[in-house]
Amino acid sequence: MNLYEGFELLVMLVLTMLIMVITAIATWSLTREVWDLVWSAQIDPSKAQTFQEVFGNIFTVIIALEFKSSLRISLSHSKDVVRVRTIVLIALLAVSRKFIILDLHEVVPAEMFAFSAAVLALGVVYWLIREQDIRVASKTEQPVSAGSAPPEKQE
Repeated sequence: MNLYEGFELLVMLVLTMLIMVITAIATWSLTREVWDLVWSAQIDPSKAQTFQEVFGNIFTVIIALEFKSSLRISLSHSKDVVRVRTIVLIALLAVSRKFIILDLHEVVPAEMFAFSAAVLALGVVYWLIREQDIRVASKTEQPVSAGSAPPEKQE
């Protein structure tokens, strides 16, 4: 391992620790928020704002966990970069979170169109990357070697 690789490893470990702290704090805050809502009997299906805030906070924790997962995979597989598919997935989660917390009474149509276009573009990119990964995986499958016996036919 050269100096720069050691530096990258150190940065990844620091980022992992920071994300763990942020995730723990966000989870604790979410737990307190839900507990307070349940304890004070403020969970009312007619109050969409409350549900939007709670689900927005849940998505925040999910996004943090996805960041942590992508860093863990990079560390354990000794990959130099975080996979683009993971970044696109995190972006999709972030835009989905924005849709959930969006107040439909205050949003302008252009903003809604922009978010929709972003989701569509990210979805297409994610699909294309997934398809490419499937093609690469199918090409790297090992064919039956010349020395091994062919599979038996069933009659």
